[in-house]
Amino acid sequence: MDKDKSLAQYICEMREKAGLSIQGLSKKTSIPIDVLEDIEAGKDLFLPATLRQKLAKGLKVNPSDIKEYERIMLDSYDNISSTYIEAVKKAILEGNTENLRCPVCASKLNTKIVRLLDLEDNVALHAKAQCSKCSFQIK
Repeated sequence: MDKDKSLAQYICEMREKAGLSIQGLSKKTSIPIDVLEDIEAGKDLFLPATLRQKLAKGLKVNPSDIKEYERIMLDSYDNISSTYIEAVKKAILEGNTENLRCPVCASKLNTKIVRLLDLEDNVALHAKAQCSKCSFQIK
């Protein structure tokens, strides 16, 4: 197990090692293509047991191997300070997003500001971020 590898990277690597396209893996496992794309894009940190089992069977790996990569991502998030998260949110709200990097893999963060209404219909701005390579996100 490579501790620097994310769940998304592991699934993609094993799919390629098996000589399968996303479409091929989808057919082999009966998992919709959009679900596989989300997994490989790092949008899913944890998989339901049934999905993990289907993927493992299709990739010819043990479901526990996939689960180990899910845990690695969880462990790596524990080391991210709330101070860092707040600083990133502040930078997003101020429009200073050019140099924001993922604390897990150092890739560029995709950012946006969501406008929400509170109970009194006042506009509240919320900063959101998602890594372009791994599954790190700020909700």
